[in-house]
Amino acid sequence: MVAIHRERPGAADLAAATGDRATSLGDDIWMSEGVSNAYAITTDAGRVMINTGLVFEAPMRKQAFEHLAGPTPAIFVTQGHADHWGGVNALRDAGTDVIMHANYRYWRDDNDRLMPVRASKTSFAFKKISETFMEFFQTVDSSTIDFSFPEPTTTFADRYEMEIGGRRFELAWTPGGETTDSIVVSLPDDDVLFTGNLFGPLFGHVPNLMTIRGDRYRDPLQYIESLDTVLDFAPKRLITGHFGPIEGRDRIAEEVTAMRDAMQAVHDQTVEFMNTGADVHTAMREVRIPDDLDIGEGYGRTLWNVRAVWEMYAGWFHHRSTTELYSVPPSAAAADLVAVAGAQALVDTARKHVAQRDPVRALHLTDIVLAVEPTDAGAREVAIDAHEALLADAENFWERAWLIKSIDELKVAK
Repeated sequence: MVAIHRERPGAADLAAATGDRATSLGDDIWMSEGVSNAYAITTDAGRVMINTGLVFEAPMRKQAFEHLAGPTPAIFVTQGHADHWGGVNALRDAGTDVIMHANYRYWRDDNDRLMPVRASKTSFAFKKISETFMEFFQTVDSSTIDFSFPEPTTTFADRYEMEIGGRRFELAWTPGGETTDSIVVSLPDDDVLFTGNLFGPLFGHVPNLMTIRGDRYRDPLQYIESLDTVLDFAPKRLITGHFGPIEGRDRIAEEVTAMRDAMQAVHDQTVEFMNTGADVHTAMREVRIPDDLDIGEGYGRTLWNVRAVWEMYAGWFHHRSTTELYSVPPSAAAADLVAVAGAQALVDTARKHVAQRDPVRALHLTDIVLAVEPTDAGAREVAIDAHEALLADAENFWERAWLIKSIDELKVAK
């Protein structure tokens, strides 16, 4: 059987909600696709929602679900990212029960503290969605929108069961994949499991244990335990935070098991490298997912996960050099290196590395030159060539976005 990551859309296909009528998935479940999908489940008490999208998507969600009879007795928020809770305040009724995991504050407070830096280091990767966001706010009075985080009315620790309008819901805590407050929502009578972004935005891919935008490291062992929780539910339909459902009990079990085993293998290999005295860069080069596990790397990457595991356990001091302990960065020696070797000699050597298909080594040299002479045309030209060589082989969403951003900046400054 072809691995599912080869059949499903990628991160480049993520798009904001449109307001189109929600799609029926059967079992009285309705899906509104968007930056993250929102779902409505019809019950005798009204429509229960699972996630609501970003704040600017709320009007589109209302439109998508308007054909479903209200009220909205409950909204489940499967994690603390804003593309899950952003529309809650607009979509809740006066009596809506908003259900989250008990440690939601931990994640919310991190976001509040770091919002300026996280926003500035995220937008480059989501230009299409950012443009939609800006267009929306040109058409509305932002003072009429409630941007505040919606405080939950119900929280739980590990497991929670409830019945709403004749339908049973079982909830479980599943941290590790993206957030520490992640939960899954089961409809046990229908063998359906909603997982939100437990797997990240792309099912069948490795998790993103370290985000380029900046987050706390995500715990691989918690992630593995959470995938075991999914396997324990043994659903015949898996509904994630993005794109369509995954169907079939056997296929779901096969894919989730493969993702779990791949993460376990990467974790264990990394720990082995640590214990044998290797350095982190050697581990990043050599740790591999076993060949019999076909897992995508469209959003996270194994070499990044290796470093995340390493530094989660051992911290930032790699016992490489005394200089790691002090505030003087390697770039402080750039002017000395340029003075001794000459900018042109460094650029020429970097150009040879690009020709020999070693673009990262080339960038180490152009970084030195550009730290001293930011407008050096030769260094910029070689740096562009090196980035383009990396881009030609890049399939990962974040890697491609960073390389494109870097190329654009190098070209503008030429």
